[in-house]
Amino acid sequence: MTNKRIGFIGCGNMGCAMLDGILSSGLYPPDQITASAHTKATLHRLRETYGIHVTPDNAEVVKHSDIVILAVKPSLYEAIISAIRDVADGKTLFISIAAGVSHARLNDYFGRPVKIVRAMPNTPAQVLSAMSALTPNEYVTKEDLETVLSIFESFGRAELVPESLMDAVVGVSGSSPAYVYLFLEAMADAAVLDGMPRAQAYTFAAQAVYGAAKMVLETGKHPGELKDAVCSPGGTTIAAVARLEEMGLRNAVIQAQHCCTIKSKEMGKTGAK
Repeated sequence: MTNKRIGFIGCGNMGCAMLDGILSSGLYPPDQITASAHTKATLHRLRETYGIHVTPDNAEVVKHSDIVILAVKPSLYEAIISAIRDVADGKTLFISIAAGVSHARLNDYFGRPVKIVRAMPNTPAQVLSAMSALTPNEYVTKEDLETVLSIFESFGRAELVPESLMDAVVGVSGSSPAYVYLFLEAMADAAVLDGMPRAQAYTFAAQAVYGAAKMVLETGKHPGELKDAVCSPGGTTIAAVARLEEMGLRNAVIQAQHCCTIKSKEMGKTGAK
């Protein structure tokens, strides 16, 4: 447990997923966390669900926090930062989780040297299984970075990447849970077509995907090697793999993920509007 105070400006799906993970891990107790939100209903829900401090005033979050997570939509960053930049002292550490908002743009918004770490987590933070990428600016100290790593590792895995790869991270992990859910839904639909009850179909599909991913992470083997081990000559698995190849699964995934990365880059060029 740390004695630092952490704040959230905005608590949508990603912010709440991070809150769930942080509180579940025990790294921060509720009384060291402050969050702001736009509506009274959201503030009430945050207070009742998490037991944290809440406020409608973003500046109050900054005043009462050592670390501030900016968890609002990219299009709101310029307005939010203009309202809080004067209340942040030089020790405040900001974490931005917005896709496409570069360090250069964040520096422009603040208009003065500020410690910022760009981060890209994903929603499995809610079940302590996130994959997060972190890239600090030049004002972030080694101690600051260790603190940020401890936050993101409290709800999953985290790795440092150069800023040039952050758009690729959006494609491969930030947005990819949605692709996996589509794949799971399709697997379950096929099982239902073959007579399995839907609830059971989702359990079988989800556990199969979870186990396969765990095999990649824990064995260190190439996914192709693990795939080959399941494909017996003339068997059922190679028949399914052949049909997936025929239908263009790999190309569909590559092209879709690349579109995601391009969109993130475009958002950066247009000021994330």
